[in-house]
Order: sequence, then structure tokens, then C-alpha cells
Amino acid sequence: MTTTAFSAGTGALIAPSLALTLRYAEDLVKTIPAERFCEMPTKDMNHPAFCVGHLAIYSNRVLEMLGRSDLKIDMPFGDEHFKNGAPCVAQDGRYPSKDVICDTFFKGWKTVLSVLPTVDDAVFARENPAEGRFKEMFPTVGSAVNFLCGGHHMMHLGQLSTWRRAAGLGSAH
Repeated sequence: MTTTAFSAGTGALIAPSLALTLRYAEDLVKTIPAERFCEMPTKDMNHPAFCVGHLAIYSNRVLEMLGRSDLKIDMPFGDEHFKNGAPCVAQDGRYPSKDVICDTFFKGWKTVLSVLPTVDDAVFARENPAEGRFKEMFPTVGSAVNFLCGGHHMMHLGQLSTWRRAAGLGSAH
């Protein structure tokens, strides 16, 4: 049996996982009516606007870590209602529309997806520029980017999947 050596850069190894999360996100949001995007069917459940908006704010941070600040997208909303620790509340005017949140999420993360395979492995080996607990958990740029492109997405998309069921929309198809 003949084997062929295969070597792919770190970014090329992370990209398929990110692509999967983007396809899953598309399936999850496409049938949610815009007027229900901030609905809270049970107390303390993160709604779609919060989950997707929270994920959207991290694409520019990943681009910064990858040394590609030049590709950061214009954010039509700030972090204040979506950052880690921000409370998720029923719509009171603080959240942008479904279209604005989803367009921002997909534009930012598709930019990251296009960049990942081009990033030199030396960038992924750099120290994570974050501070505190996040840096302790993910000490290198590569470990942080891997988490933000995969595990972080799936954690919050899992919340969105649960929200769909609680809201009576069933699983994504």
C-alpha cells in the first residue's frame, strides 16, 4: 500500500470546521420569521438575535489576530448588547433587525473563511493577544482562532437549535 504525505497549514485545517458552522447557521436562521428573532419562549433563553449577533462581533477580532485587520468589515452595531456577559432580553429596541445581524455575521465569517488557508503557520504560533481567562485557556493565536471558528460557533448555534424547538419551529432542515 502506498501512502502519500499530506501537509496542510493550520488555517486549511480550521477552515472546513468553520464552513460547516456557517452552513449550519444558514439552516438554523433561514426559516425564523424576522419578527420572532428576539422572542424569548422561556426565561433566560438566548434568542436568535443575541446568539447570531454575539458570534458576529468576533469575526473582526479573528481577522485582527490573523494579521488581516485590513479585511475587517464595517460593523453596523456595537458590542455592548452582544459581548460576553451582556444580558439577553426581549426586543426593547436595542437589537438590530434579523437581516442586519445575519448579513453582518455571514459577511464577517465568510471573510475569515476565505483568509484562513492563506495564513502562515507562524501567525497561528504567536501568543494570543487577549488578556485574562481567554488567554489562559487559549494561549496561542491558533488555539484561540480554532475555538472561535469551531467550538464557540457550535456552542451558540446549539443554543439557537434549542431555541427553535422551544419556539415551536422544530429542527433546521
